Amino acid sequence: MDSKKAFGELHSKDFNVGDIVEWSTWDDLEERWIQNYGVITETKNELRHNRLVSISKVLPVNCSTEMEHFTMSLRLVSKSKDIEGAS
Repeated sequence: MDSKKAFGELHSKDFNVGDIVEWSTWDDLEERWIQNYGVITETKNELRHNRLVSISKVLPVNCSTEMEHFTMSLRLVSKSKDIEGAS
């Protein structure tokens, strides 16, 4: 394999484990976009459909099952160090 960076890897550099992120999903019943929030538990590069891409595991705040997302689909809400500094 050549030395190309994984698709989305540059975007993943903005995230750390513990960061709060958001993503949107379409709700067919309400016909609108729903904002979802979660905490990053892991970022990694994986081979998907013959392409190395950046994947982030996220623990949503409204359920206890980890989800995998293409890292570029996530938006940063709060850095983990921002939370640690708040007292």
